[in-house]
Amino acid sequence: MLRLSKRADYALMAMKHLAVNGPLRAASTREISQAYDIPVELLAKVLQRLARAGLLTSQQGIHGGYQLSRPAPQISVAEVIEAIDGPLTMTACSEVDESCDQYSRCNVRDPLWRIKKRIVSALSESSVADLAADSAVSSPVMFHSPGREATVGTGQ
Repeated sequence: MLRLSKRADYALMAMKHLAVNGPLRAASTREISQAYDIPVELLAKVLQRLARAGLLTSQQGIHGGYQLSRPAPQISVAEVIEAIDGPLTMTACSEVDESCDQYSRCNVRDPLWRIKKRIVSALSESSVADLAADSAVSSPVMFHSPGREATVGTGQ
């Protein structure tokens, strides 16, 4: 089964949150964690990894937090997933690793590699902005004022 890791799910949720709610301001780990009921410690590690990959910038201080490092249309879903989980793979073998015992006899390797390339292409063509495009349906709306924070609704 093809499936994203929970960390990749959380990374995409955070990136969408930042694209929708934070293009002009930083969002804290705690804010994002509370908005989506994600364990704060796990989310902190995910956000740090995204920052190390150059997809987020972090700001210290009372109004600190994370922001997208580039406009949302310029950050692909594939980049986010690869920053968290590493290169996208479907099979144990790869085009550069021939250590599998079945490598020379495998009759599905090449077709699966072609399918993987199509999946990677689709993820590369999809951006964080695409995820944010349906924000009115699935994201909580966050309002902030000094010292106060409230989630108003999910739009559902």
